[in-house]
Amino acid sequence: MISVSHLTKKYGRFKANDNLSFTVKEGEIAVLAGPNGAGKSTAIKCIAGLLRFDGEIEICGYNNKSMDAKRILGYIPEIPAPFELLTVWEHMEFIARAYKLENWEDKANELIKKMELDNKRNKLGKELSKGMQQKISICCALLISPKAVLFDEPFVGLDPHAIKELKAMLLEMKSQGISVIISTHMLESVDEFWDRVFIMMDGKIEAERERRFVEESGENLEELFFYITEKSVTTRK
Repeated sequence: MISVSHLTKKYGRFKANDNLSFTVKEGEIAVLAGPNGAGKSTAIKCIAGLLRFDGEIEICGYNNKSMDAKRILGYIPEIPAPFELLTVWEHMEFIARAYKLENWEDKANELIKKMELDNKRNKLGKELSKGMQQKISICCALLISPKAVLFDEPFVGLDPHAIKELKAMLLEMKSQGISVIISTHMLESVDEFWDRVFIMMDGKIEAERERRFVEESGENLEELFFYITEKSVTTRK
């Protein structure tokens, strides 16, 4: 479970996140949706423990900056940043040693094959395309068998096969009871599997919807998204 309570992140007087509170249950895929600059990536980085913030965030009952939380949290950033002088396989080995994993090789091989990196395993990080680097980020995050995972615009730069595999992985995570948050401005990319969506604008959550209620009511999520975001733009003018 991921619990966010009164999350506020300021840069000077500017509030990138303004008093956000929400919960993502076990086995739930939640989406932070909104246009560029809505505060999605900032929230993801705060949850990942990369930024200072006001409020409280817990990962499966642990403070998000504690070692207990970090051991069970996977994070895939929007911009991949692999080690330039480590090979694909050495990235797996580095993560395994850092997290003191045992018998990790089979899982590492499985992830590498799913992401079609098998013939790239001896390539250095700096020699790979952005899409390949994104695949390394995904493999590293999932190697630790996390209980919660954060994805920041995960489909950007991936080829069709990798997108298909990642979607299958997300459904598998859901079946395993893993809590997942995906930040994106492209609702169509998560249409198949989202459970809960938070529509953000100007650092705030302007609307929250559960999939079952949307399906029962016949509400159109895309229309709601544009109504909220365009209304906010008009209001600012």
